[in-house]
Amino acid sequence: MIKKILAPTDLSELSRAGVRYALNKARDHAAEVTIYHVVTVDEIRKLSDRIKEHWLPAGEVSNLLETHLETYRVNLARFVGQNFSDLLRFVRVNERVELGSPDKNIVERAKTEGVDLIIMATHGRGGLSRTFLGSVTDQVIRNAPCPVLAIPPHLTEVGEGLYVPAR
Repeated sequence: MIKKILAPTDLSELSRAGVRYALNKARDHAAEVTIYHVVTVDEIRKLSDRIKEHWLPAGEVSNLLETHLETYRVNLARFVGQNFSDLLRFVRVNERVELGSPDKNIVERAKTEGVDLIIMATHGRGGLSRTFLGSVTDQVIRNAPCPVLAIPPHLTEVGEGLYVPAR
């Protein structure tokens, strides 16, 4: 029985398909969904570079980091509201933003929350870019404590939770 679904997103257009699929599945199973965004190390490095340009007392550094995270929380809320308002009244949704490595954080969040299913979009990378960059979805599939449903980028929703190959 599916009671908890984790729907990771990088807030991209491609990730919408995974979140939408998760919301539809949750509606069908009366499950709750955690829509989850991980702020990556690269994003924090950019913030760190900005901090290095100015001397800041330790307290202000932590305030700056919290402000940065709050910006991502607002961005996630906007992403959810703009893309899934048609489903939100049917599903219990939690939104969560954390710092870290997406693949590791997703697996850990699934363990911590006792998630029954992870639903995430793939970016459809293959060949050399996948070899050099790795794949968050591949790593989650390999390490997750529960089933992972990977939604390919070429699927398009046609209504009522039905998906077909995009034309």
